Amino acid sequence: MPLFEIGPTRPVGPVQVRTAAPGKSSEAPGHASHSLPAQAAAIERSTAFDPGPVPVDGERVAVIRKAVEQGTYPVIPTRIADAMIAAGLLLRSA
Repeated sequence: MPLFEIGPTRPVGPVQVRTAAPGKSSEAPGHASHSLPAQAAAIERSTAFDPGPVPVDGERVAVIRKAVEQGTYPVIPTRIADAMIAAGLLLRSA
């Protein structure tokens, strides 16, 4: 027989989730509910870090999609590998 009791298992994660039973309040008795009005809960976003529109050439994307659908897009594994390695190096350099 083990020297200690093992309780029920719980899911592993950064936060242990507890759900409230319907009809029960999770607050201590005697405390008032402090909820914000719907208007105060709105978040105002800043445009200071807005990068603007994404520079995508729609015409080029359409040409590549058509080539992929037709099976004529050249897939060169060495070029793909070189690009992946270069992208990894760019992320590591300061």
